[in-house]
Amino acid sequence: MQENQKLKDASHNADNEVSPSPVSQELIIEGAGCASCVGKIESVLKKVPGVNAAVMNFAQRTVSIDGNVSSGVLIEAIESVGYNAKSAAGASDDELLDEKEQADEAYYKRLIREMGIALGLGVPLMLYSIAGGPMTVETSLERGIWLGIGLLCAGVMYVAGKHFYIGAWKSLVNHSANMDTLIALGTGTAWLYSMVVVFFPQLLPEMARHVYFEATAMIIGLIDLGLALEVKARGRTSEAIKRLIGLQPKTARVIRDNKETDITIEQVLMADMVRVRPGEKIPVDGVVMEGQSAVDESMLTGEPMPVEKHKGDEIVAGTINKSGSIIFKATRVGKDTALAQIIKMVKRAQNSKPPIGRLADVISAYFVPVVMIISVSSALVWLNFGPEPSLAFAIVSATTVLIIACPCALGLATPMSVMVGVGKAAEAGVLIRNGEALQTASKITAMILDKTGTITLGAPKVTDIHLVTANNEEDVLQLAASLEAGSEHPLALSIVESAVERGLTPDKVENFSAIAGHGVEGVVGTHKLLFGNEKLMQDKKIVVDNSAIKTAQEMAAEAKTPMYFAVDGQLAAVIAVADPIKEDSITAIKRLQQNGIRVVMLTGDNRATAKAVADKVGITEFFAEVLPADKAKKVAELQRQNEIVGMTGDGINDAPALALANVGFAIGTGTDVAIESSDITLMRGSLHGLADAIAISKATLRNIKQNLFGAFIYNAAGVPFAAGILYPFTGVLLNPVIAGAAMALSSLTVVSNANRLRLFKPQEH
Repeated sequence: MQENQKLKDASHNADNEVSPSPVSQELIIEGAGCASCVGKIESVLKKVPGVNAAVMNFAQRTVSIDGNVSSGVLIEAIESVGYNAKSAAGASDDELLDEKEQADEAYYKRLIREMGIALGLGVPLMLYSIAGGPMTVETSLERGIWLGIGLLCAGVMYVAGKHFYIGAWKSLVNHSANMDTLIALGTGTAWLYSMVVVFFPQLLPEMARHVYFEATAMIIGLIDLGLALEVKARGRTSEAIKRLIGLQPKTARVIRDNKETDITIEQVLMADMVRVRPGEKIPVDGVVMEGQSAVDESMLTGEPMPVEKHKGDEIVAGTINKSGSIIFKATRVGKDTALAQIIKMVKRAQNSKPPIGRLADVISAYFVPVVMIISVSSALVWLNFGPEPSLAFAIVSATTVLIIACPCALGLATPMSVMVGVGKAAEAGVLIRNGEALQTASKITAMILDKTGTITLGAPKVTDIHLVTANNEEDVLQLAASLEAGSEHPLALSIVESAVERGLTPDKVENFSAIAGHGVEGVVGTHKLLFGNEKLMQDKKIVVDNSAIKTAQEMAAEAKTPMYFAVDGQLAAVIAVADPIKEDSITAIKRLQQNGIRVVMLTGDNRATAKAVADKVGITEFFAEVLPADKAKKVAELQRQNEIVGMTGDGINDAPALALANVGFAIGTGTDVAIESSDITLMRGSLHGLADAIAISKATLRNIKQNLFGAFIYNAAGVPFAAGILYPFTGVLLNPVIAGAAMALSSLTVVSNANRLRLFKPQEH
């Protein structure tokens, strides 16, 4: 197994960061409230000299920066546009996640407390209003009562809504606008108007002496509630990362100076000898030096069956030692382990934005200023053409427009879905590198499959033993393996490995001789053995009847290599060796075809072998004897036919085609070069991962579209109603409190819809 070699190269830059000039780093952002904040933060960071790329994850409130710049300079740039930030450097993924969870929990509790304070004033006032209580100022007593309520409301604005006003002020100072701007303007205008009514009622028409303190308090309370629910839902999107981090044990038992000692995982060094007992997790990547065991790799590959490990086999951090005690040598530790690379890949994908997500950021950046213009225009229309009290109507419509248009739901629409989708894919053993690959995978119309190692296992195995004079397959295989143990031929190795897999142990061979171009001969025990082609049998006067020849020809027609095995001067069996098709390749390819995807097979093998494999797996379009450069040409050829091309391979020779394809899929058991050239890695090595990846991609994209539609259409459609378009026909003007509740509900709807993805399961047919 080579899973633990997955992405080792990708981590070296990150591991070798030298403060204060890291190559890649992550900052935690505080104070970002809506999607327009994303564009502002990314924009200011990209202007910093030395920054190559800056990508913010709005749902997690983090930003990843690539470039030779100190964290201090980056934090200063973020603060200059009104936000706070702190570096995530020097902490492990586990510590960062714990810190973030604690911060989120504290923020959640604060929001709930502030919501309680705001609704504690707003709800009684709202119920009083609904019950018919006068919300007007007519007498000195009413003025005194409403003055007290107004001061209480000011206290609510300070205690429960201070963060909105601070955010709005910072945006104003930086000549920009965001969600806080809309909330601050809406609630501030309602409160100021109400205080004018309290202090100077004589300046307003009698019908306009209406206070809106309940609207201010209710809006702050409801939006705080919406933010609290969002924080709670946001925390759940880290489950995939948490689960992966949880795979790695906290300690390891190392053997140093002939003593076994338990040390923390961070203290394990390269080449340390580590003991793992039954039931324990493998702490770091390594190579087995002593013992044998079955290792459960399901959490990394999705494969349920434990894998047998012997001396020389590689093992991966996070997998579970099921049976025997083993000692292994650490080959990769810390952030170099396969598990660390997988965590890094999942985080990178969750941080990235698909094109549809970048569109949402652009919309949001323009949406806020446009809404403010509509709000002012609405107020002017009411003031000039509205019925009395026109000023009150103007205030209500302007405030309601500002509140209902807050684009926080729009900002959550994409990142929430991407985070859940990438996490869901990781659970299925599919590692998605970036959001663009996640989106493009849903549009694939043609899938190119390499043959060797992708459709097939990539290693020759004994596939058939046709008995002629022998009575027992295992006896034949045991003798053949004993003979071939002395040979260095690749097919000889497959004979020996097949025997070992069946629990057979090769015996000592004597008088071994390799006959060039024909086969081998030797003595095992009392038996004189011959193993090779028909020419060898003829030269050694071994009778091969027509039935055996016909069987060999049938094997050859199925892309197998038949060999004759003789014992003591008689033909004992015909043994076939081939690169067998993976057990689930046929059903996986059928799944792709049922989804309307054109499946094409490419191979460097000869045409006869390629045709035999293609026929067996149900592929009608294949190309044989294809050179590595020609594989990339085939990708380009399909792209010229307007196909969205996926390419799947596992070898170095597949790398150019993987890089050129619209989406490159690497088989996780393949080479590092192939994996680094791809967009998506299939950890299991099963082609079902392709159909799973495409199914999850489609479900995620569908979820994003639902979220964007719900959030944007809600905002866009709500603005005209808030401005009062229905009033001339129905006499109804939307209340700012209803707008605040609807806005909070909009965010809740988006995060709830994104979390529906957790229930999605790709269907295997």
